[in-house]
Amino acid sequence: MTILREWRAEIRRALNDEYVEYVRSTGLATYRATRGNLGAVVATRDLDDERTEIVTLSWWSDRHAIESFAGADIDRARYFPEDDLYLLTKPDYVRHYESSEPNFVSPAAKPDAP
Repeated sequence: MTILREWRAEIRRALNDEYVEYVRSTGLATYRATRGNLGAVVATRDLDDERTEIVTLSWWSDRHAIESFAGADIDRARYFPEDDLYLLTKPDYVRHYESSEPNFVSPAAKPDAP
């Protein structure tokens, strides 16, 4: 069964676009370069005038693949050098779920779909 890894935190709303780009170039790029990663996305939502919640979701073939990215304790969050410039919260842990394999583009969304 595929494993879904979820990380979430709060960031400064004014830095949302800058941090999302940073996450894409660090976390998501590292996820995708790790053998056994099946895909990854980042999402945000404004909480109030000052805070935005950010979430990364990544899908993995198995626990060993996650260990290749996160280390032996796969439940510990992994951070990158500049994260502290953006984060208001810095959770120590992530969550894992049993998941179906990701299907990012619905067949109905393809131009040649019947």
